[in-house]
Amino acid sequence: MSDILATASGDHECATCGHEWDAAAGDPNDLGEIRDANGTLLQDGDAVVLVKGLPLKGSTNMLKVGTKFANIRIVSGDHEIDTKINGQGILLKAKFVKKA
Repeated sequence: MSDILATASGDHECATCGHEWDAAAGDPNDLGEIRDANGTLLQDGDAVVLVKGLPLKGSTNMLKVGTKFANIRIVSGDHEIDTKINGQGILLKAKFVKKA
């Protein structure tokens, strides 16, 4: 199950925070510098730790502070980090993590 939902207009919606964005927005090759909550530059393959608890929209589950995500992937869009937890794909905003 993905944390990205398709809306009726063809846009995407984040199941974690409810943010909606245009599916075609952004150049996937132009990612720029992605920095964590402390200002440290993040790269593909880094490990990060949550600095804030995040509820999963539409669920009673919550990602707890201190949850570690290994081998992240930097992607374009509003949610800059693509990773997995317990085999489930999830997108995170870089401002909610710090480099491990």
